[in-house]
Amino acid sequence: MSKDTQVSEYLVLSRGRWDEDKSPHEIQGAIDAFYAWHERAVREGRMRAGQRLGVERRLVSKQGVNDGPFAETKEVIGGYWFILASSLEEACALAAENPCLACGLTFEVRPIELTRASALAVSNETAVRR
Repeated sequence: MSKDTQVSEYLVLSRGRWDEDKSPHEIQGAIDAFYAWHERAVREGRMRAGQRLGVERRLVSKQGVNDGPFAETKEVIGGYWFILASSLEEACALAAENPCLACGLTFEVRPIELTRASALAVSNETAVRR
């Protein structure tokens, strides 16, 4: 990525669970490799830090605050971080280097929208009309 290239921010959601056939030692190796990979990418200015997410959670809706329903277990979001890249393809290429892929996790990469939400524009929140 050259200095004149326009850089955008991408949210990466870590999803899933560790493969059942992996030993704790194999998983720990992937975790250690992830932290080294992530710290290097942050130092290089290719990523920003994120966080792991705790186990406790609540669903907030117009019906109030309750304990669910949540996405299926296979869709659990375990953490997030940010990639700085010139395109979605470049962001995905960096996410594909994540050592935890080998142990069962998947990563959803989405561009950060810089514009404010509008009821007049099609967006993620727009209801699907049939």
